[in-house]
Amino acid sequence: MLFTRHAKERLKKRLAKRGRLERIYSELWAFLDRSKRIDVNEKITIFTDGRKSLVCTRLDCERLQKSEILERVRDIMGSYECVYFDGRVAKVTRPEKFIEAVPDGEYCFYLNREKKSLYVGSEPPFLVITLRPAKREERS
Repeated sequence: MLFTRHAKERLKKRLAKRGRLERIYSELWAFLDRSKRIDVNEKITIFTDGRKSLVCTRLDCERLQKSEILERVRDIMGSYECVYFDGRVAKVTRPEKFIEAVPDGEYCFYLNREKKSLYVGSEPPFLVITLRPAKREERS
């Protein structure tokens, strides 16, 4: 999962209480573990624990082997927000260094050079739009 700026601020304020990226993601994964998933349509998904709801949209990704991903990120020198969903790892680091720590296999790969974010995981990535109070129909 990746965040919009608004969503990151909401998660900091409502879940994590601290601004460090690792803390935000650890609270997000704990939230996802206790939440149920509601697929609104093919693009929008809501994760809710009965009190709060995380509204997400699915991002398009490519299925690539680890070696192909390394080739794609080899020329990137700056720091990116890197997420390995299966291992529940999130860091701000160089993408090449981050991908080397990921086990071999085929992954969904998403890279946004403008936002400086990278996602690698077995499932397609989500972009978290906002965290809001749960609506009545989401509370059951």
